[in-house]
Amino acid sequence: MTKDSRQTKLREWSQQQLARLMDNSELEQDKLEWSMVSGDASFRRYFRWQNTHTGHSWIAVDAPPEHENSRQFIKVANLLETVNAPRVLAQDLEQGFMLLTDLGNQLYLPLLQQAKASDDEETANELYHRAIDSLIEMQKISAGSLPDYDEALLRTEMELFRDWFLKEHLDMDLSPAEHRLLDTTFEHLIESAHSQPQVFVHRDYHSRNIMQCEGTEAPGIIDFQDAVRGPLTYDLLSLLRDCYIQWSPEQVGKWVDYYLKHSPAILEKEQFIQWFDWMGLQRHIKVAGIFCRLNYRDGKEGYLKDIPLTLTYIKQQAEKYPEMSEFYLWLRDKVIPLFQERQSSLS
Repeated sequence: MTKDSRQTKLREWSQQQLARLMDNSELEQDKLEWSMVSGDASFRRYFRWQNTHTGHSWIAVDAPPEHENSRQFIKVANLLETVNAPRVLAQDLEQGFMLLTDLGNQLYLPLLQQAKASDDEETANELYHRAIDSLIEMQKISAGSLPDYDEALLRTEMELFRDWFLKEHLDMDLSPAEHRLLDTTFEHLIESAHSQPQVFVHRDYHSRNIMQCEGTEAPGIIDFQDAVRGPLTYDLLSLLRDCYIQWSPEQVGKWVDYYLKHSPAILEKEQFIQWFDWMGLQRHIKVAGIFCRLNYRDGKEGYLKDIPLTLTYIKQQAEKYPEMSEFYLWLRDKVIPLFQERQSSLS
């Protein structure tokens, strides 16, 4: 089925669901408008029904079943009832269609970019404190029914760096010693992840998946379908060392302190910071590979521009720890120069 035919079917299906759920006055045809909201890094597409008279709106989701697991999305959405996440109003799993409540259009990212550009620390603090408060609420959710963020998954994610960033993007022919270095580094990061308390992990909690919503201070939380039971620091790291906006280490440290003050977990700060930093290495190693895969496999070249910040995070955190010194030197002296050459050739 083509994208156009899927959109037509989704429009018809979602209109039928709205007719079933809402009263007739809400659904008068001359008041309803249909528009595309966005796609994302996956195969999902989002559309909006809006009543131009009342302003009420709903989100229709096209999630092709051969590519997307809508059943898991619904399962996680039901777990997130204590935070401001979309509610599933209707679903057709066979077709890969869902109808959701609408959290609006206002992503955190442009608000944070504006606050940073204008040195508006008060607004940045307010937004991050609210996001951290919601994160703490998510971490209270029982995650026993979710997949574990196990060794195999952590390793598979980091292998994207080897396969898509080093080999595909940089065209590196890795030596046996370089393969061993990566293997050893990955082992350290897996051990660190598994030494942490294991909690509900959103797994992509950052400024493009958090929204400011009208009528509530609680941020809207989206793109949660890949949630797992995993390391305590993962979502906080994803939020504060965001691949799309960078803050000073001092500012990040203040927000980490806010988390430590308000989290019910009893945590020793020095240990927490190492977990946090090493979780960042794991995540950003993975993300560098994902951004390249999105370009080469899926034709989404826009993600390549976000790799430099991702590499900066990897370099900064590896430099801090003696256990990562060999990896850091290899990254600094070989990988980053090759990446810079590659960037020059593309520009």
